[in-house]
Amino acid sequence: MKNRFVFWRRAFCVVLFVAVAAVSAPVAARADINPRMVDLLITSNTQNVLLYARLVDCFKKEMESAILAGVPAVFTLHLDVYRERSYVWDKHIVGKEIKRTIKYDNLKKTFSITTNGMTQPVVLPDFESAQKAMADLSGIIVIPISSLVRGNNYYVEVRVKMDKVRLPFSMEYVLFFVSLWDFETPLYKMRFSH
Repeated sequence: MKNRFVFWRRAFCVVLFVAVAAVSAPVAARADINPRMVDLLITSNTQNVLLYARLVDCFKKEMESAILAGVPAVFTLHLDVYRERSYVWDKHIVGKEIKRTIKYDNLKKTFSITTNGMTQPVVLPDFESAQKAMADLSGIIVIPISSLVRGNNYYVEVRVKMDKVRLPFSMEYVLFFVSLWDFETPLYKMRFSH
């Protein structure tokens, strides 16, 4: 009787240890991902207000392996433009989502990057240049100047989110690390005037 109790107690401790280790491993891996935006700049040309930025630390080893296996990765840029007002809440002018997808073609050994709103994908020969293209957010149209009222102050809030990849049901168990892709950068706020 006493031996049974000791056996079940040890078995319980082993199961508890394995459960804690399984739960804490994804949290530790997610904490390792710290994507951020650098070199942020808001400027304008004659027609539009433009955003220039660059993502850093947005590709980890697990993601690279999965992309090279043919799993697409989607970065979504969220933009919100507000007009500053003195005594009431700031007025939301426009909100945008720009999705950029990277996918590897194993037969052609090329990477294609598609952005919503563009008809043709950009095809690149190597992974390093594809990563740079995904991380480069140059010349993104924030808002047309015709939508702004002269003499007002505005600001744009921007963040990039790595969308969670949806795979067929059986593949999500095999590629469990894909669930660790779901991350986003901090929210950045940049002011501009017109």
